[in-house]
Amino acid sequence: MSLLESIRIALNALAVNKLRAALTMLGIIIGVGAVIALLSVGYGFEAYIIQQFSGLGSNLLFVFPGQLEPGSSPIRRVGQRVQPLTLGDAEAIADPFQVSGVVAVAAEYSRNGTIVRGNRELATYIIGAPPQYQSVRNFNLTLGEFISQEHVNARSRVAVLGAQPARRLFDADEYPIGQTVKLNDVPFRVIGVLAEKGGGPFGNQDNVVIIPISTAQTRLFRAPVVRGELAVSLIFIQAASQEVMDAVADQVTALLRERHRISFRDDDDFSIISQSDLIKVFGDFTAVFTIVLGAIAGISLVVGGIGIMNIMLVSVTERTREIGIRKAVGARRRDILLQFLVEAVVLALIGGALGIAFGYACSLLVAQLAGLNTIVRLEAILLATLFSAAVGLFFGIYPATRAAQLNPIDALRYE
Repeated sequence: MSLLESIRIALNALAVNKLRAALTMLGIIIGVGAVIALLSVGYGFEAYIIQQFSGLGSNLLFVFPGQLEPGSSPIRRVGQRVQPLTLGDAEAIADPFQVSGVVAVAAEYSRNGTIVRGNRELATYIIGAPPQYQSVRNFNLTLGEFISQEHVNARSRVAVLGAQPARRLFDADEYPIGQTVKLNDVPFRVIGVLAEKGGGPFGNQDNVVIIPISTAQTRLFRAPVVRGELAVSLIFIQAASQEVMDAVADQVTALLRERHRISFRDDDDFSIISQSDLIKVFGDFTAVFTIVLGAIAGISLVVGGIGIMNIMLVSVTERTREIGIRKAVGARRRDILLQFLVEAVVLALIGGALGIAFGYACSLLVAQLAGLNTIVRLEAILLATLFSAAVGLFFGIYPATRAAQLNPIDALRYE
């Protein structure tokens, strides 16, 4: 008996009990749909993480004070004594005679604070930054101008608002440029408004206020003095290309060790992390997250497979006399085995096809409700299809074997 003939017989057998076949396929439909939908969420979250890191800028190196846990996100070890970085460190890194392959360097001195205008108040993140900060961090303006070198030299009380403070403090018909706001009760004049950027690995990039770094260090906050220089929170380095980032990191490491007078026996009192390192750390997390989601969804496929086995055993019992007649007219054991195996696989594949459509619809629904750009990849569809076929094959083996081993005389006598 050919494979096509087995498929035809399987379809006819399923058509005899349409409701039972539909209920049996429901487990596979839900299982495959869950695999497709949950994997699309995992892939979408992975793409979101990469997009957020790309929004930080391009070819970036981050220099943090203190040592970081290997393979972790930028969180310092508990109880570690941290030596701050300084403006002098940033200026030395920007010197092309000391570090080559660097496009721009921007230090940051930042603290949490509040911004107030009239009776409106918002908790925000206040960043003291130099003019280079805009290009290094890839910030765009919708209104006004960014911090200039003149503002830094004069320690001016001027501020560039993020999209969120601008929305919260000003009505849609108000023009914020030139208006006065208070940062930690200190008045500042608004000179610019940033374009919306979304969240990022270091927090909400829209809920920020950027002021001159000199103003943040001396007039709004009190930055500590280290080695005769004002401290900074971290330093951003923009390398010329992806290929030179490792070389730049090595040069910066050697320079900072020399400036901080670290002996060859001692560990660094700073950490340098590349953009790709951060993406890898969070990428590993999202990969595990996606695998866990797929495994949870896979359980429902196993449950659907058990349903197939149950129905196939019932089918073998109901068709015992038919099996006896087939054997009596010359059907071999392998023909009976193939017939019931094909029937189980066809049942699983039809359920799998419907499950793919169901999963795709669920992914679109999740994207609408959660605001996450879910991604249905071809490998997820192939994985779900192959897994559903494997489930049908695996859970169809025992009923098919039982049918093939029936004695034709006993089968013909069965009522």
